[in-house]
Parts: sequence; C-alpha cells; structure tokens
Amino acid sequence: MSPPPRAIQLNEANAFLKEHPEVLYIDLLIADMNGVVRGKRIDRASLHKVYEKGINLPASLFALDIKGITVESTGLGMDIGDSDRICFPIPNTLSKEPWQKRPTAQLLMTMHERDGSPFFADPREVLRQVVTQFDALGLTVCAAFELEFYLIDQENVNGRPQPPRSPISGKRPHSTQVYLIDDLDEYVDCLQDILEGAKEQGIPADAIVKESAPAQFEVNLHHVADPIKACDYAVLLKRLIKNIAYDHEMDTTFMAKPYPGQAGNGLHVHISILDKNGNNIFATETPVEHAPLRHAIGGIQQTMAASMAFLCPNVNSYRRFGAQFYVPNAPCWGIDNRTVALRVPSESPDAVRIEHRVAGADANPYLLLASVLAGIHHGLTNKIEPDDPIEGNSYEKVEASLPTNLRDALRELDDSQIMERYISPDYIDIFAACKESELEEFEHSISDLEYNWYLHTV
Repeated sequence: MSPPPRAIQLNEANAFLKEHPEVLYIDLLIADMNGVVRGKRIDRASLHKVYEKGINLPASLFALDIKGITVESTGLGMDIGDSDRICFPIPNTLSKEPWQKRPTAQLLMTMHERDGSPFFADPREVLRQVVTQFDALGLTVCAAFELEFYLIDQENVNGRPQPPRSPISGKRPHSTQVYLIDDLDEYVDCLQDILEGAKEQGIPADAIVKESAPAQFEVNLHHVADPIKACDYAVLLKRLIKNIAYDHEMDTTFMAKPYPGQAGNGLHVHISILDKNGNNIFATETPVEHAPLRHAIGGIQQTMAASMAFLCPNVNSYRRFGAQFYVPNAPCWGIDNRTVALRVPSESPDAVRIEHRVAGADANPYLLLASVLAGIHHGLTNKIEPDDPIEGNSYEKVEASLPTNLRDALRELDDSQIMERYISPDYIDIFAACKESELEEFEHSISDLEYNWYLHTV
C-alpha cells in the first residue's frame, strides 16, 4: 500500500494552512512499538515539503525500549548503520493542538521503505496486514476503544504517584465511588477540555466515566468502520489527555497498575464485523447459537494466550489482574458478563458485538487490535467452536490459564504457529528482542522490598 497521491495530500495541507493562518508549527507524530509518540517539529513553511517528499526518521525508531534506547539485538540499529526510512503523512490527521500557547498543529505519519512500500516494523503496518485478510473476505471491521487513565499529582511522594488535589475542594480523593457524577465535577474543567479538545481534533470521544479508583476515569471512543483509524484515534487521545491534564497543572498515567490495592488501567475494545452490504455479521437475537459470533469468539479464545504479550506488553501489566478488579485471567466469554474476557453486549440484536476486556492501557493499540483480529479471522475461516458461555462469576467457575508474567507471554507468542500466519515472524522477533531486553534489566535490579526483607535478616 503506497502513500496517497501527492496532489490529494497537498490539497489537504493548503486547505489547513489557509483556514489556520495563525498556526506557526506542526508536530509530525509517529507511534513506536510501545505506543509512545515520537517525531519532529517543523515550521508551517515546511509543511508542503513534508506532503511532497515525506521526512526521514531512522528505522530504529521501531526498535526502542520503553526508555527510548535502541535495542541492538533487533537488527534495526547499528547493524544497518542506523539508516533512515521515509515517513509520509496519514490523510485526515492534520489538526490543531488545543493545549499549546503558541499555535501548533499535529500530523500523524507512517513509515515506508525508499521504494514507497510500507515498512514492516511500523505497528500500523502490522495491523494493516491483518486487516487485508478481512478485505479479501469482503468484510469490514468496526472497532471502538475504551481508555482508562488516572489523573495524578505532578508531585510524587518518594517516587510514587498520588491523586491530585481537586481544583474545587482542594482535597485528594481516596474512595472508589465508581460512576459518581460528583467526582466528575471535582475535575470538570480538565475533563471537559479533554472532550472539547477531542472534538476539535476530530477524535470521536463521546463520554467520560468516573472509574473505580480515586481520580480514575474512562474515555469512550465511538465505533468507526476502519480499525486502523480507530487505533489512530486511541493514540492521539492519549496524547491529548496527557497535555490537557498538564495544562491544568495535573499529570496522568496510563500505567497498567500505578497503585497497589487499586484498580488498574484497561484498554477495552469493542469489535463488530460488517459484510459487503454493511450488515453486522454478529447481529442476532440468540448470540449463544449464532455461528459467526461463536466462531469469532472461538478463534480469540484459541489465540488469547499467544496474544498476551501484545495485550499486556510490560512487566507492570500483569499486576493488574485480579477478580476484585474485573480483570479476567482466562479466555472465557459470556453474555452481558463483566467477569469474562470476552463480553457480548446484547442490548439490541443489531448491536451485538464482542468486547475484549483483557488488555491494559499500556498496550500499543495497533498491536493489540492486530492480535485480536488475527484470532477473529482464524475463528471465522476455520469455524472454531468456543467453550460454553459463563453465567455468573467467572472467577469462581473458570481456572486461571492466561500467562501471568511477560516472559511466559513472550514464550507463548514465539511458539504460536497461528499468530505467525498473521503477524510477520520478523516483527515478532523484533518485538520479543525489545521486551526481553527490558525484562533482563528489570530482573537484574534490586527492589526496596528485597532490601527490607533480606539485608539484615539472612
């Protein structure tokens, strides 16, 4: 898939600059393996050149660990001379950054080889390769993310986060109070600016919900019939939330488990599939008996363990799991059941869909969705039958079976013959090399708890 014709893209640039003569700079953004946004800032006079010729960035951008350091064992660093690839704009992603004091815009980019072909290690391309298999079946994927996050104070306590003081009451929240409207009011200016900023940027965020921990919230994105665009929105929403919060003298975290004893941050995704006529193939009045829905769920169940490294890509990701926090640890499913991994909402036969509830907010949306769609495609094309649906509390009825740590998750991914049919083994090797490098450093560190337990006792 080559970038769109330059003339079409230049028209987009011309129209934007004409409409926004006040804009001085444009941030050129690209999401790395960890979903961290990187790139360059240019002045407005250079925008046409970006649309005409792209910009150069090193291929090693997709071999960075969570600290932003190139992992040389990926082969994308010094082994290839840390050489550049070319990045082109993604159409319809040029928008203003509402938090900036100096008028600034942003533009999403995607990486290509010099001949114009997509660069295989760009997570956006990893997802596109999976989506093309649905295209071949005449199917269109609809997706919508639900993104959880904490507002936190800009001042840490001994390196640990704490809830921010309410701009209204001046107090720090300590109670759970899920869905409490009053807690939304405590941070109303920041939260409303997030929704208004999303609207200004064309991000379809339609609701904010108070979640089940102090100063924890969830933003719901509206479903779109373009899974790659759905991920673009999720990446841009995270950046928007971080910057709007900072503008209100607060910070945010999408860390999977920032507080012991409190709920973690999840990234749920709702998925439905449309046929050539635009009909939802999951639509039914009897979800438990409907073959396409059953087969899609069966495929996800069969590939979930192998997907865990993409769903939960960090050491901290696995601290989020626990029955009291509604984080499922087995590939079970059920109708309107929030204790399972795969919930099927059934408020309307036309709106039947799959809600995947396993991933943390620290996941890269492109890789998360690529792995889930791989499971759905596998299930649909091979007519994989699922387990029986769970009624009631799944934690009391199903034994935990998903990997509980990153090393085991990476082994499951590496051993999966199904996943390598959808996601390039070369990419899996790069991903695993980065994560194993992080694991090695983590496992060689010595925690405060170890000193407290062992320094003077053994």
